[in-house]
Amino acid sequence: MRSLTGIPASLLCAVAAIGLLAGPSGAQDRTAERLPPVTSPLPSPPDKTPRATVMLADYRYGDLLWENDRTAHRIYGRALETAEPPSGSGIDSWGKNVPWPYMDRQLRAGDQHGYHGEGLDFYHVGGGRGTGGLGIWFDNKLWTSRNYRSFHILKNGPDAADFRVDYAPWPVDVGRRVWETRRFTLPMGTHFTRMVSTIRSDKPGELLVGIGIGKRPTGSDGELTVDRARGLLSWWGPGDPQHGRMAVAVRVDPAMIAEIRQDADNHLVLLRVTPGKPFVYYSGAAWDLGQGGFRTRAAWDRYAADTPLDFNVPR
Repeated sequence: MRSLTGIPASLLCAVAAIGLLAGPSGAQDRTAERLPPVTSPLPSPPDKTPRATVMLADYRYGDLLWENDRTAHRIYGRALETAEPPSGSGIDSWGKNVPWPYMDRQLRAGDQHGYHGEGLDFYHVGGGRGTGGLGIWFDNKLWTSRNYRSFHILKNGPDAADFRVDYAPWPVDVGRRVWETRRFTLPMGTHFTRMVSTIRSDKPGELLVGIGIGKRPTGSDGELTVDRARGLLSWWGPGDPQHGRMAVAVRVDPAMIAEIRQDADNHLVLLRVTPGKPFVYYSGAAWDLGQGGFRTRAAWDRYAADTPLDFNVPR
């Protein structure tokens, strides 16, 4: 049986179960003592029911926000390219420590970088790939798109956030142009967003697609785990006494991997991709002071490696 998101229902149950098992060990977890001080509380949510949601922040340059009970993300609209350059097509991740949606209220408050009791954004994407953004690897360089051009929300909760975006054509050196449509699906109970990418090109021939994790999005280098057999890049960010640390993972189909590389800004896994043929990959993130109970690098690596994921392309 398949769920409404196109992911098998059995897989969603398994992912949720693994997430629950990875949680903190009761009295041994002292996260509340380490949380940043609350600068000013957010307005109370109208409903504290946990749910997945996706929405357009048209009041903030067209950011697209999506979150579930465990993780929170955004990508940037075209207007931000002019308002706050440089701006790129990487994926931003926020820490959250409540199971209900909070991103919209925090963004509207005008201070997403402060801690107001429910989470915060201290992950800096810049021109990097952030949490699983992509580009085309050619001539030892990653060629990336600008911010998303258009979007369509397919499902706004409560069990999944599901939407599709289009990226306008961008150059790969001087001899080729590519463009992309990508579907994002974040069910409840998981830290992983499922992505289905279709990249088209004005020239035939295989592409090398680089999917990345930013190297220093919280200020300095973190620790990287590579497990090619599982198609995994897992990053455990540096600790900060004010913010804690972020954890990020990318999972790809191991059969598609050409190489593991890096550039100045990103850790990259390179995939062999045929233009016009969709492929599936996953991006995940967690806050070590937030939902999920990941307080150590080993716990995050174990979850990122062992979560069962489906790389079959939907028909």
